[in-house]
Amino acid sequence: MKKLLTILVILVLAAAIYFLKYKSGVSFTNPTFRKVQQEEPKPLAKYTIEALSKTLFKDSQITLGETLNDESDYSSQIFYFDVDPSILRQGFDGELSRTAQDSGQAKKVSGLINLPKGEGIYPVIVMFRGYIDREKYQAGTGTQHAAAVFAKNGFVTLAPDFLGYGSSDMPSENPMEERFQTYTTALTLIESVKNLNSALLAAGINIRADPLRIAIWGHSNGGQIALTILETGGEGFPTVLWAPVSKPFPYSVLYYTDDFDDHGKMLRRVVSDFEKDYDVEDHSLTNFFEKINAPIQLHQGGADEAVPIKWSDQLYEQLNKLGKDIKYFTYAGDDHDFTKGSWSTVVSRNIDFYKKQFSNNQKFP
Repeated sequence: MKKLLTILVILVLAAAIYFLKYKSGVSFTNPTFRKVQQEEPKPLAKYTIEALSKTLFKDSQITLGETLNDESDYSSQIFYFDVDPSILRQGFDGELSRTAQDSGQAKKVSGLINLPKGEGIYPVIVMFRGYIDREKYQAGTGTQHAAAVFAKNGFVTLAPDFLGYGSSDMPSENPMEERFQTYTTALTLIESVKNLNSALLAAGINIRADPLRIAIWGHSNGGQIALTILETGGEGFPTVLWAPVSKPFPYSVLYYTDDFDDHGKMLRRVVSDFEKDYDVEDHSLTNFFEKINAPIQLHQGGADEAVPIKWSDQLYEQLNKLGKDIKYFTYAGDDHDFTKGSWSTVVSRNIDFYKKQFSNNQKFP
Protein backbone atom coordinates (compact mmCIF):
# COMPACT_ATOMS: atom_id res chain seq x y z
CA MET A 1 0.00 0.00 0.00
CA LYS A 2 2.78 2.41 0.95
CA LYS A 3 4.58 1.59 -2.30
CA LEU A 4 1.40 2.36 -4.28
CA LEU A 5 0.99 5.74 -2.55
CA THR A 6 4.60 6.61 -3.32
CA ILE A 7 4.06 5.84 -7.01
CA LEU A 8 0.91 7.97 -7.09
CA VAL A 9 2.73 10.93 -5.50
CA ILE A 10 5.54 10.64 -8.05
CA LEU A 11 3.04 10.57 -10.93
CA VAL A 12 1.19 13.63 -9.59
CA LEU A 13 4.46 15.58 -9.20
CA ALA A 14 5.59 14.59 -12.68
CA ALA A 15 2.29 15.73 -14.17
CA ALA A 16 2.51 19.05 -12.31
CA ILE A 17 6.08 19.65 -13.49
CA TYR A 18 5.12 18.81 -17.07
CA PHE A 19 2.22 21.25 -16.98
CA LEU A 20 4.28 24.08 -15.53
CA LYS A 21 7.22 23.57 -17.83
CA TYR A 22 5.55 22.85 -21.18
CA LYS A 23 2.06 24.27 -20.93
CA SER A 24 2.26 27.37 -18.77
CA GLY A 25 5.31 29.02 -20.40
CA VAL A 26 7.32 29.04 -17.15
CA SER A 27 11.04 28.32 -17.29
CA PHE A 28 12.83 26.51 -14.49
CA THR A 29 16.18 27.92 -15.61
CA ASN A 30 15.42 30.93 -13.42
CA PRO A 31 14.47 30.41 -9.76
CA THR A 32 11.93 33.20 -10.07
CA PHE A 33 10.09 31.23 -12.80
CA ARG A 34 10.58 33.98 -15.42
CA LYS A 35 8.12 33.78 -18.28
CA VAL A 36 9.69 32.60 -21.51
CA GLN A 37 7.13 34.29 -23.72
CA GLN A 38 7.34 38.05 -23.25
CA GLU A 39 4.33 40.29 -23.73
CA GLU A 40 4.15 41.75 -27.22
CA PRO A 41 5.06 45.47 -27.26
CA LYS A 42 2.12 47.81 -27.79
CA PRO A 43 2.44 49.57 -31.17
CA LEU A 44 1.94 53.11 -29.86
CA ALA A 45 4.28 52.71 -26.87
CA LYS A 46 7.10 54.02 -29.07
CA TYR A 47 5.42 57.44 -28.97
CA THR A 48 5.64 58.02 -25.23
CA ILE A 49 7.67 61.09 -24.38
CA GLU A 50 10.22 58.91 -22.61
CA ALA A 51 10.56 56.57 -25.61
CA LEU A 52 10.90 59.44 -28.08
CA SER A 53 13.60 61.00 -25.91
CA LYS A 54 15.64 57.80 -26.35
CA THR A 55 15.24 57.67 -30.12
CA LEU A 56 17.89 58.96 -32.51
CA PHE A 57 15.98 60.20 -35.55
CA LYS A 58 17.48 59.59 -38.97
CA ASP A 59 18.01 62.76 -40.97
CA SER A 60 16.48 63.17 -44.42
CA GLN A 61 17.62 64.94 -47.55
CA ILE A 62 15.74 68.19 -48.16
CA THR A 63 14.74 69.20 -51.68
CA LEU A 64 13.33 72.51 -52.90
CA GLY A 65 10.30 72.81 -55.14
CA GLU A 66 8.07 75.48 -56.61
CA THR A 67 8.70 79.14 -55.76
CA LEU A 68 5.48 80.72 -54.50
CA ASN A 69 6.69 84.24 -53.78
CA ASP A 70 9.80 86.18 -54.77
CA GLU A 71 10.15 89.60 -53.17
CA SER A 72 13.08 92.00 -53.03
CA ASP A 73 14.01 91.00 -49.47
CA TYR A 74 12.87 87.37 -49.21
CA SER A 75 11.46 84.45 -51.19
CA SER A 76 9.09 81.57 -50.38
CA GLN A 77 9.05 78.11 -51.90
CA ILE A 78 7.90 74.57 -51.28
CA PHE A 79 10.33 72.09 -49.75
CA TYR A 80 10.17 68.33 -49.21
CA PHE A 81 11.72 65.78 -46.89
CA ASP A 82 11.01 62.18 -45.89
CA VAL A 83 9.97 60.79 -42.53
CA ASP A 84 9.88 57.14 -41.53
CA PRO A 85 6.78 56.85 -39.34
CA SER A 86 7.54 53.32 -38.14
CA ILE A 87 10.33 54.20 -35.66
CA LEU A 88 11.81 50.74 -35.88
CA ARG A 89 13.23 49.32 -32.69
CA GLN A 90 16.38 48.18 -34.47
CA GLY A 91 19.47 49.61 -32.85
CA PHE A 92 18.05 49.47 -29.34
CA ASP A 93 20.95 49.20 -26.93
CA GLY A 94 18.89 48.80 -23.79
CA GLU A 95 20.43 51.81 -22.10
CA LEU A 96 21.13 54.74 -24.34
CA SER A 97 18.90 55.04 -27.36
CA ARG A 98 16.76 53.60 -30.11
CA THR A 99 17.51 54.49 -33.69
CA ALA A 100 14.70 55.34 -36.09
CA GLN A 101 15.93 53.44 -39.13
CA ASP A 102 14.83 53.19 -42.74
CA SER A 103 12.02 50.63 -42.91
CA GLY A 104 11.26 51.21 -46.56
CA GLN A 105 8.03 52.91 -45.46
CA ALA A 106 9.27 56.50 -45.69
CA LYS A 107 6.61 59.10 -46.36
CA LYS A 108 7.02 62.43 -48.09
CA VAL A 109 6.29 65.61 -46.12
CA SER A 110 5.98 69.00 -47.79
CA GLY A 111 6.35 72.44 -46.25
CA LEU A 112 7.15 76.08 -46.91
CA ILE A 113 10.62 77.61 -46.65
CA ASN A 114 11.30 81.35 -46.50
CA LEU A 115 14.74 82.61 -47.44
CA PRO A 116 16.33 86.02 -46.82
CA LYS A 117 17.89 87.81 -49.79
CA GLY A 118 21.57 88.70 -49.76
CA GLU A 119 24.58 86.49 -49.23
CA GLY A 120 25.13 85.35 -45.67
CA ILE A 121 24.86 82.50 -43.19
CA TYR A 122 21.49 82.67 -41.46
CA PRO A 123 19.92 81.02 -38.39
CA VAL A 124 16.96 78.70 -38.91
CA ILE A 125 13.52 78.91 -37.29
CA VAL A 126 11.42 75.74 -37.48
CA MET A 127 7.76 76.76 -37.23
CA PHE A 128 4.79 74.66 -36.08
CA ARG A 129 1.27 75.88 -36.81
CA GLY A 130 -1.93 75.22 -34.92
CA TYR A 131 -4.86 73.04 -36.00
CA ILE A 132 -6.37 73.83 -39.41
CA ASP A 133 -9.01 71.90 -41.35
CA ARG A 134 -7.48 70.01 -44.27
CA GLU A 135 -10.02 71.49 -46.66
CA LYS A 136 -8.91 75.03 -45.79
CA TYR A 137 -5.19 74.38 -45.64
CA GLN A 138 -2.53 75.73 -48.02
CA ALA A 139 1.23 75.60 -47.58
CA GLY A 140 2.23 78.15 -44.97
CA THR A 141 -1.23 78.65 -43.48
CA GLY A 142 -0.83 79.56 -39.83
CA THR A 143 2.87 80.46 -40.09
CA GLN A 144 3.52 82.49 -43.24
CA HIS A 145 2.53 85.93 -41.93
CA ALA A 146 5.17 85.80 -39.19
CA ALA A 147 7.62 83.76 -41.30
CA ALA A 148 7.81 86.44 -43.97
CA VAL A 149 8.81 89.05 -41.38
CA PHE A 150 11.36 86.68 -39.85
CA ALA A 151 12.92 86.09 -43.29
CA LYS A 152 13.11 89.82 -43.97
CA ASN A 153 15.02 90.15 -40.69
CA GLY A 154 17.64 87.53 -41.41
CA PHE A 155 16.17 84.12 -40.60
CA VAL A 156 15.54 81.05 -42.73
CA THR A 157 12.15 79.59 -41.76
CA LEU A 158 10.92 76.04 -42.27
CA ALA A 159 7.25 75.19 -41.66
CA PRO A 160 6.24 71.54 -42.27
CA ASP A 161 2.74 70.90 -43.59
CA PHE A 162 2.63 67.57 -41.65
CA LEU A 163 1.32 64.27 -43.02
CA GLY A 164 -2.06 64.60 -44.65
CA TYR A 165 -1.59 68.30 -45.49
CA GLY A 166 -0.25 70.14 -48.52
CA SER A 167 1.57 67.76 -50.84
CA SER A 168 2.44 65.35 -48.02
CA ASP A 169 1.61 61.67 -47.95
CA MET A 170 -1.25 60.52 -45.75
CA PRO A 171 -0.72 59.80 -42.05
CA SER A 172 -1.64 56.70 -40.09
CA GLU A 173 -5.29 55.67 -40.20
CA ASN A 174 -5.19 55.50 -36.40
CA PRO A 175 -6.23 58.99 -35.15
CA MET A 176 -4.01 58.74 -32.09
CA GLU A 177 -0.98 57.71 -34.12
CA GLU A 178 -1.67 60.52 -36.59
CA ARG A 179 -1.35 62.94 -33.68
CA PHE A 180 1.89 61.36 -32.48
CA GLN A 181 3.36 61.44 -35.99
CA THR A 182 3.53 65.23 -35.76
CA TYR A 183 6.29 64.69 -33.18
CA THR A 184 8.27 62.29 -35.36
CA THR A 185 7.86 64.63 -38.33
CA ALA A 186 9.07 67.62 -36.31
CA LEU A 187 12.03 65.74 -34.84
CA THR A 188 13.05 64.41 -38.26
CA LEU A 189 12.92 67.90 -39.77
CA ILE A 190 15.07 69.39 -37.02
CA GLU A 191 17.59 66.59 -37.49
CA SER A 192 17.56 67.26 -41.25
CA VAL A 193 18.39 70.99 -41.04
CA LYS A 194 22.05 70.02 -41.42
CA ASN A 195 21.23 68.91 -44.99
CA LEU A 196 19.55 72.18 -46.00
CA ASN A 197 22.67 73.76 -47.47
CA SER A 198 23.09 70.98 -50.01
CA ALA A 199 19.53 71.69 -51.17
CA LEU A 200 20.26 75.43 -51.43
CA LEU A 201 23.44 74.73 -53.38
CA ALA A 202 21.63 72.38 -55.76
CA ALA A 203 19.00 75.07 -56.40
CA GLY A 204 21.65 77.73 -57.13
CA ILE A 205 20.68 79.83 -54.09
CA ASN A 206 23.62 81.81 -52.73
CA ILE A 207 22.73 81.95 -49.03
CA ARG A 208 23.54 79.35 -46.38
CA ALA A 209 21.74 78.12 -43.26
CA ASP A 210 23.60 77.71 -39.98
CA PRO A 211 22.75 74.22 -38.62
CA LEU A 212 24.19 75.19 -35.24
CA ARG A 213 21.68 78.01 -34.80
CA ILE A 214 18.22 76.44 -34.78
CA ALA A 215 15.18 77.98 -33.10
CA ILE A 216 11.56 76.91 -32.69
CA TRP A 217 8.29 78.81 -33.04
CA GLY A 218 4.91 77.30 -32.17
CA HIS A 219 1.36 78.60 -32.15
CA SER A 220 -1.63 76.96 -30.46
CA ASN A 221 -1.38 73.20 -31.05
CA GLY A 222 1.96 73.93 -32.66
CA GLY A 223 3.01 75.22 -29.26
CA GLN A 224 2.08 71.82 -27.82
CA ILE A 225 4.27 70.18 -30.47
CA ALA A 226 7.10 72.59 -29.66
CA LEU A 227 6.95 71.86 -25.92
CA THR A 228 6.92 68.11 -26.60
CA ILE A 229 9.96 68.46 -28.87
CA LEU A 230 11.84 70.33 -26.14
CA GLU A 231 10.98 67.53 -23.70
CA THR A 232 11.94 64.67 -25.99
CA GLY A 233 15.14 66.21 -27.31
CA GLY A 234 16.26 68.13 -24.25
CA GLU A 235 17.93 70.58 -26.62
CA GLY A 236 18.38 74.28 -25.90
CA PHE A 237 16.61 75.53 -29.03
CA PRO A 238 15.42 79.11 -28.33
CA THR A 239 11.62 78.83 -28.49
CA VAL A 240 8.77 81.29 -28.99
CA LEU A 241 5.27 80.17 -28.02
CA TRP A 242 2.09 81.92 -29.11
CA ALA A 243 -0.88 80.85 -26.98
CA PRO A 244 0.28 77.22 -26.73
CA VAL A 245 -1.99 74.30 -25.86
CA SER A 246 -0.24 73.29 -22.65
CA LYS A 247 -2.73 71.22 -20.66
CA PRO A 248 -2.51 67.50 -19.85
CA PHE A 249 -3.33 64.91 -22.50
CA PRO A 250 -6.07 63.93 -23.36
CA TYR A 251 -7.87 66.93 -21.83
CA SER A 252 -5.87 69.07 -24.26
CA VAL A 253 -7.81 67.55 -27.18
CA LEU A 254 -11.13 66.79 -25.51
CA TYR A 255 -11.45 70.47 -24.51
CA TYR A 256 -12.25 71.33 -28.13
CA THR A 257 -14.94 68.74 -28.80
CA ASP A 258 -17.78 71.28 -28.57
CA ASP A 259 -16.74 72.53 -32.00
CA PHE A 260 -17.15 69.09 -33.63
CA ASP A 261 -20.26 68.17 -35.60
CA ASP A 262 -20.80 65.14 -33.35
CA HIS A 263 -19.79 67.11 -30.23
CA GLY A 264 -16.75 64.88 -29.85
CA LYS A 265 -18.51 61.52 -29.65
CA MET A 266 -16.07 59.78 -32.02
CA LEU A 267 -13.00 61.39 -30.44
CA ARG A 268 -14.08 60.37 -26.94
CA ARG A 269 -14.46 56.80 -28.19
CA VAL A 270 -10.97 56.90 -29.74
CA VAL A 271 -9.46 58.25 -26.53
CA SER A 272 -11.35 55.69 -24.43
CA ASP A 273 -10.03 52.83 -26.58
CA PHE A 274 -6.50 54.26 -26.30
CA GLU A 275 -6.72 54.43 -22.51
CA LYS A 276 -7.57 50.72 -22.33
CA ASP A 277 -4.07 49.82 -23.50
CA TYR A 278 -1.92 52.82 -22.62
CA ASP A 279 -1.21 55.11 -19.69
CA VAL A 280 -2.03 58.61 -20.95
CA GLU A 281 0.32 60.07 -18.35
CA ASP A 282 3.23 58.76 -20.45
CA HIS A 283 2.03 60.93 -23.35
CA SER A 284 1.16 64.07 -21.37
CA LEU A 285 3.66 66.91 -21.77
CA THR A 286 2.80 68.37 -18.36
CA ASN A 287 4.60 65.44 -16.69
CA PHE A 288 7.94 66.22 -18.34
CA PHE A 289 8.47 69.96 -17.94
CA GLU A 290 11.66 69.30 -15.98
CA LYS A 291 13.27 67.99 -19.21
CA ILE A 292 13.04 71.39 -20.90
CA ASN A 293 16.42 73.10 -21.22
CA ALA A 294 15.59 75.86 -23.71
CA PRO A 295 14.99 79.58 -23.25
CA ILE A 296 11.32 80.34 -23.90
CA GLN A 297 9.41 83.49 -24.78
CA LEU A 298 5.66 83.05 -24.13
CA HIS A 299 2.88 85.26 -25.54
CA GLN A 300 -0.82 85.20 -24.68
CA GLY A 301 -3.84 87.31 -25.60
CA GLY A 302 -6.12 88.22 -22.73
CA ALA A 303 -9.30 87.71 -24.80
CA ASP A 304 -8.18 84.47 -26.44
CA GLU A 305 -11.21 82.19 -26.88
CA ALA A 306 -9.23 79.22 -28.22
CA VAL A 307 -6.60 78.97 -25.48
CA PRO A 308 -7.69 80.46 -22.13
CA ILE A 309 -5.16 82.84 -20.64
CA LYS A 310 -5.10 80.83 -17.41
CA TRP A 311 -3.45 77.98 -19.34
CA SER A 312 -0.45 80.17 -20.18
CA ASP A 313 -0.49 81.66 -16.67
CA GLN A 314 -0.17 78.16 -15.26
CA LEU A 315 2.47 77.14 -17.80
CA TYR A 316 4.59 80.13 -16.85
CA GLU A 317 4.16 79.44 -13.14
CA GLN A 318 5.11 75.77 -13.53
CA LEU A 319 8.20 76.41 -15.66
CA ASN A 320 9.28 79.35 -13.54
CA LYS A 321 8.97 77.24 -10.39
CA LEU A 322 11.25 74.65 -12.02
CA GLY A 323 13.84 77.35 -12.64
CA LYS A 324 13.41 77.37 -16.42
CA ASP A 325 14.42 80.37 -18.54
CA ILE A 326 11.04 81.81 -19.53
CA LYS A 327 9.74 85.32 -20.24
CA TYR A 328 5.98 85.89 -20.37
CA PHE A 329 4.04 88.64 -22.17
CA THR A 330 0.27 89.15 -22.07
CA TYR A 331 -1.85 91.41 -24.25
CA ALA A 332 -5.11 92.58 -22.70
CA GLY A 333 -8.07 92.35 -25.05
CA ASP A 334 -6.22 90.56 -27.83
CA ASP A 335 -7.26 87.31 -29.46
CA HIS A 336 -5.70 83.96 -30.37
CA ASP A 337 -3.84 85.39 -33.39
CA PHE A 338 -3.04 88.82 -31.90
CA THR A 339 -5.11 90.58 -34.56
CA LYS A 340 -6.53 93.23 -32.22
CA GLY A 341 -3.47 95.46 -32.30
CA SER A 342 -0.60 93.49 -30.73
CA TRP A 343 0.67 91.44 -33.68
CA SER A 344 3.53 93.77 -34.67
CA THR A 345 4.67 94.08 -31.06
CA VAL A 346 4.66 90.31 -30.61
CA VAL A 347 6.68 89.70 -33.80
CA SER A 348 9.14 92.46 -32.94
CA ARG A 349 9.72 90.88 -29.53
CA ASN A 350 10.22 87.51 -31.21
CA ILE A 351 12.90 88.92 -33.52
CA ASP A 352 14.71 90.64 -30.65
CA PHE A 353 14.58 87.41 -28.63
CA TYR A 354 16.01 85.26 -31.43
CA LYS A 355 18.75 87.77 -32.28
CA LYS A 356 19.80 88.00 -28.64
CA GLN A 357 19.89 84.21 -28.31
CA PHE A 358 21.95 83.80 -31.48
CA SER A 359 24.29 86.76 -31.16
CA ASN A 360 27.00 84.98 -29.10
CA ASN A 361 29.19 88.06 -29.46
CA GLN A 362 29.18 87.56 -33.23
CA LYS A 363 27.86 89.94 -35.86
CA PHE A 364 24.33 88.98 -36.75
CA PRO A 365 23.65 88.65 -40.50
